Amino acid sequence: MSAFAERVAELTGVAAERLEPLVAESVSEVLLVRRSNGELSVAKQSPAAAAEAAMLRAFAGAGLPAPMVEGEHETILLLAHIENDGLFSARAWADIGARIRQLHDRTGDAYGWPVDYAIGTVSFDNRETEDWPRFWGEQRLIATASLLDRPWRERIERLAARLADLLPAGPAPALLHGDLWTGNILVREGRVVGLVDPACYYGDAEVDLAMLDLFSTPPDEFREAYGAPEPGWRERQPIYQLFPALAHVRLWGSGYHAMVDRLLAAVGF
Repeated sequence: MSAFAERVAELTGVAAERLEPLVAESVSEVLLVRRSNGELSVAKQSPAAAAEAAMLRAFAGAGLPAPMVEGEHETILLLAHIENDGLFSARAWADIGARIRQLHDRTGDAYGWPVDYAIGTVSFDNRETEDWPRFWGEQRLIATASLLDRPWRERIERLAARLADLLPAGPAPALLHGDLWTGNILVREGRVVGLVDPACYYGDAEVDLAMLDLFSTPPDEFREAYGAPEPGWRERQPIYQLFPALAHVRLWGSGYHAMVDRLLAAVGF
């Protein structure tokens, strides 16, 4: 039993044999907690448990489905379990589009987030600013590439120096999920029942859409429910996809080099 599982057993009073691994591959250990009364909870290892809890409450405050926070204990987050079927039907995609539109309609006063946090070894520099291209270039691309080999860093730095010409100067600071892919969207019977594992900040709404497109192909039902994209979104998409691609190199290794190279080449770098 891991130290995390031992601590979860201590906090919940649930015997260790009633704790089940819930996620096969993740930067955080996640356990399903089966309580004696039949209720289920999820225990997640989170270095920034308080920050993640605040993000989930922000979703709920925007009227979006999110797991209820049952407790925060230093690096452990206890959440209500949400039953889901994982079936991404056309109806489910339409509801995802409507829900993400609802999320992005909640806006802030600046780009960034009140606190910094990390996903695994990838830190999020969330210092608030009103300069969107600089935020994306310095606090997302350059910061994430900083530990990679020099040729990667140099290509990213050249791109970042041009972002004032390639990105909108002042898009609406939309509330972003920040790690939007189908694994972090829970659906059941054609409806969204939970948005999970957030990495929130305020930024260009196209950031979430670009990541969703990076790892899946949302159908027309999603796009119709979300609404028409801004002109030029296809040209900006690889720039926004670079951040999750760089994060995957940091977290999972050189298997994602080809993705980063493809995205850089797509914007001429």
